[in-house]
Amino acid sequence: MLANKHAKIMLVLVFAVLGFMLATQIKTTERQKTINVQRAEELTERLRVVEQQRDDLAKEIEKLQANNSSDKVLENELERLKEFAGEIPLEGKGIQLILDDSKVTAQVGENPNLYIIHDDDLLRVINELRAAGAEAISINGERLVSTSEIRCAGPTLSVNNNRSAPPYVILAIGNPSNLASALKLRGGVLDTFKFWGIQAELTMPEVVKIPAFKGRRTFEYAQAAEEHQETAKEGK
Repeated sequence: MLANKHAKIMLVLVFAVLGFMLATQIKTTERQKTINVQRAEELTERLRVVEQQRDDLAKEIEKLQANNSSDKVLENELERLKEFAGEIPLEGKGIQLILDDSKVTAQVGENPNLYIIHDDDLLRVINELRAAGAEAISINGERLVSTSEIRCAGPTLSVNNNRSAPPYVILAIGNPSNLASALKLRGGVLDTFKFWGIQAELTMPEVVKIPAFKGRRTFEYAQAAEEHQETAKEGK
């Protein structure tokens, strides 16, 4: 009888221990589940933050690329304007015309000035070349721009306020055939030079190189028109 009683007590103790262990295991599992859920939520939040940062960076990259593209357009436009203004040297196909005074001796009673090159002779050549589509022109290394002058200066000529003496080497970039044809027109400039014995040598080099304008230009009286200023403000 006593043995049965001890057995029952031991059995109760065993069940009690098992119950405690089971309860502890359940609590541990539940706590682990809670930790896992919290961890998952934490990782989800981190992922959301990283994705937001990624999107922000992508937008910033797009903005920078757009700005860079705009800057590139402005740089290209600036280079194009510099070309037209003569601020940078150019090269390309074109023609070379070398002019020198006539070797013919003026007859008695003739005006000897008819046998030498004058400013109006060069101006006629320049006008013909420009009308034929010349994109850049130089005379004895002086780039012609909108403010360039060609005028007599005693026995020499002044180009860009620099004296030049014959022979005059005129370079022009453009369609070589068109430029040459403009000078060779019947009754044109070359025919006139030939009549007075002015020496003229016309060639078409493979590459014509024209230097940049060497002088300085300042606008003391001219300024941008008001309508242009308003348009520029609206574009900003």
